[in-house]
Amino acid sequence: MGQRNIDGKLKTLTAKSSPVRRLQNLRAIRAAAFTYAGALLLGLLILAPFLWLFITSISPRYELAAAPPHWAPQHPTFLNYQKLLNPSGSAAFTSGEIPPFGEAFKNSLAVAVAVTLVCLLLGSLAAYALARARSRSADRLIYLTIGLRMVPEISLVIPLYILLRRFGLIDTRFGLFLVYASFTLPFVIWIMQGYFRTIPRELEEAAAIDGCSRSQALLRIVAPLSLPGMVATGLFTFLLAWDEFLFALLFTATYSSKTITVAISEFTTRHLIDYGLMATGGILAAIPPVLIALVFQKKIIQGLTAGAVKG
Repeated sequence: MGQRNIDGKLKTLTAKSSPVRRLQNLRAIRAAAFTYAGALLLGLLILAPFLWLFITSISPRYELAAAPPHWAPQHPTFLNYQKLLNPSGSAAFTSGEIPPFGEAFKNSLAVAVAVTLVCLLLGSLAAYALARARSRSADRLIYLTIGLRMVPEISLVIPLYILLRRFGLIDTRFGLFLVYASFTLPFVIWIMQGYFRTIPRELEEAAAIDGCSRSQALLRIVAPLSLPGMVATGLFTFLLAWDEFLFALLFTATYSSKTITVAISEFTTRHLIDYGLMATGGILAAIPPVLIALVFQKKIIQGLTAGAVKG
């Protein structure tokens, strides 16, 4: 028996060390090396613009105009961050004061959060109703909804401006909220109805047998299962409202309602473009979306991949 065990172990070792086995291991190592190298290259391509944005934000103005350019600042400074976060104690921006970037940041955050919460609530309810409807008219209504979202924004600027001015909503946060919500709500309905259709009806029918009403089944069964989809849709909704520029530029006049995108654009004047302040504003503007993505990372991935697997 001992000799047989020894012979078996020798055969196993010989099989593992055979040329074919070594060739397979070498191919696996090469494939893994190419995969990691490709992932590293892709990561560098994605992060390179953000890295250059950060380098620009901490570089003095004379280094930004140097030829050849300095790929790393020789005298890094955080003066631009101080100017934006504490404009009252900073030097003047051209002939006037530095725009109150903090107020614009608060305006963008307030409007984006309000649009996200309201559109998620109303859009999810409408999407659930359309997803569970058993008629062709529901499908037509869905296509009509997404068709409204495809209307170019520029074509609606004049009628929207007239409506907002008639109701006294020009240069107000609430006016921006209404405009953003009207364009974002169809997007939420379109995304969420597709997600609700991946949830089996049998779960709600089982809940109905147990005595749950339609609203109870929605709150206890559908809502928890659709949470990843809501989080992913909420992030996209937040980004749509956070990054919007055209309506914020045309429908606001003072920093009581101007958003962060408009504030960043105002670092460009007739005689000067302050690239350092623009880059600093871009870095600060990227913080809320990045934090949201990091906090809800697992839910976002679940929501993005949920529609790929059924059954």
